[in-house]
Amino acid sequence: MEKRIILFLVISFGIIVGFDLLLKETGMIPDAPPAEEGTAGSPTGRDTLPAAPPAREGDVTNRPAPQAPTVDVETPLYRARFTTRGAHIHSWQLKRYLNRDAAQPQPIEFVYPEGRFAPPLSVRAGDPDVTAALNAGTFDVSRDFDRLDDAHPVGHLTLSHRDETRDLFVEKIFTFYHDTYLMDVAMRVHGLDDAVEVILGTNFGVVEWGQGFIGAMGPAWMMGDVLEKDVPDTEIRRTGDIRWAALQDKYFISVIIPQDAQGMFARTEADYVATTGVEFPVDARGGELRFQVYAGPKQFDALRELGRGLEDTIDFGWFIYGSWALVKAVAKPLFYVLRFLFDYTQNYGAAIILLTCGIKLLFVPLQYKSYKSMQGMQKIQPKIQALQARLKDDRERLNRELIKLYKEHKVNPVGGCLPMLLQMPVFISLFNILYMTVELRQAPFLLWVTDLSIPDPYYVLPVLMGVSMVVQQKIMPTTMDPTQAKMMLLLPVFLTFLFLTFPAGLVVYWLTNNVLTILQQVVTDRIFLKAPPPVPPASGGVGPATPAGETAPAHGKKGKGKARHA
Repeated sequence: MEKRIILFLVISFGIIVGFDLLLKETGMIPDAPPAEEGTAGSPTGRDTLPAAPPAREGDVTNRPAPQAPTVDVETPLYRARFTTRGAHIHSWQLKRYLNRDAAQPQPIEFVYPEGRFAPPLSVRAGDPDVTAALNAGTFDVSRDFDRLDDAHPVGHLTLSHRDETRDLFVEKIFTFYHDTYLMDVAMRVHGLDDAVEVILGTNFGVVEWGQGFIGAMGPAWMMGDVLEKDVPDTEIRRTGDIRWAALQDKYFISVIIPQDAQGMFARTEADYVATTGVEFPVDARGGELRFQVYAGPKQFDALRELGRGLEDTIDFGWFIYGSWALVKAVAKPLFYVLRFLFDYTQNYGAAIILLTCGIKLLFVPLQYKSYKSMQGMQKIQPKIQALQARLKDDRERLNRELIKLYKEHKVNPVGGCLPMLLQMPVFISLFNILYMTVELRQAPFLLWVTDLSIPDPYYVLPVLMGVSMVVQQKIMPTTMDPTQAKMMLLLPVFLTFLFLTFPAGLVVYWLTNNVLTILQQVVTDRIFLKAPPPVPPASGGVGPATPAGETAPAHGKKGKGKARHA
């Protein structure tokens, strides 16, 4: 049974590591684009991506944006810049998050630098000439603030354009708040007689398009109550009750939340380059389009407060294939506890350690039963091997005799496996939390570990974790023969190399769990399981077993002789 457990663990980790590799080999996920020389010092700190496809006729979003005056908006959270040519978002920088790939760390940039693709909040109409006029026209500027802060928490920016030759009028009114990444937008239009697409942008909010095995990258949207995530081969269109459309990566997201939209679209422009937006119905008499834009980190509370199910873009429910409701149900309470501990420690590394200790205490009864069952199996292992050798040609009788043996010694052969299976949802939930949550990005622990969301730069934590696994294997009861036990020493080596690439926060959890398991095993062996097992009575005897070192009383004619010490 123990060999099956080990095989289960090895296969599980093989699936975790090899799943995305398999997808790449089968062509379902393309290989990541290679970084080109000189990209590290680019203004945005992004790697250069493949060249854009040629512009399509009538698609102004694929044309280079001309130079034009800009309008700056600054809040405690972000710094935005709007161009007066087309009233687009020219730059959107998050002040509290730094780009880790740049030579000099800078605030991360949400706007994709390739000008041939759609800028955020560009507009597309049915007539290509009207689309060009809307996105190339110069807009007048009106604003009622200079900078947003606690003293001036709300501000309005109005950009308006009128084209007399086409009888067109467009006005975009932006409302900003000092304490949120959410922006309200009202767009008034006149002179359009067809549906209008408001484009969220191309890769707007995609900072690092990594190909990890957890978390979806690129377009996501919600129709009704159904969340969909897909990178289309060409283009996807949906009509109906569209709640929002988004572009996302592991830690960040941009979302357009419309009122009274009639559909959405998502389009792939090139490898790792995607566009999304929503479609509004309008007529020539004019109307007002209302929507909100969130452009910021995937903070669980901030997304949940929007009331649109956006918190589900944080993939707490991943387990090998897709979402697993049980894991998600376990992960969310654990995430709340982790943040509660952080509020008191102000250190996510310390919070992870405390959370691991709490979980370990919760599972002490189960773990004790597991140890006791494994110890029992270890003691009867010679009898099991004798039965297997004697009845190797009679499988049916062998199974009956094994069941009889287990009952006689009150041993459950799956007793050591069941507690592990019960703990799997907790382990997977913590894995998802520590791998996916933006709270650990740039979160320091101690000394050289300055960011728990990236691997340990000096590999100290993974090596310590590997050592702890070796110690754990040495002290745990086992039913394997010495040759098998030596072979299993390869497992810590394999996991050590695997964890070299995992976020330091996840390694802190695993290392802490191993150390606590070792301490628990030592305490269990020395305190709870220290009593020697009773010696079975001699053949034909009816009394209790005699303690070691003594002889049984004589039962002859006198029957009252004293026991003599050996």
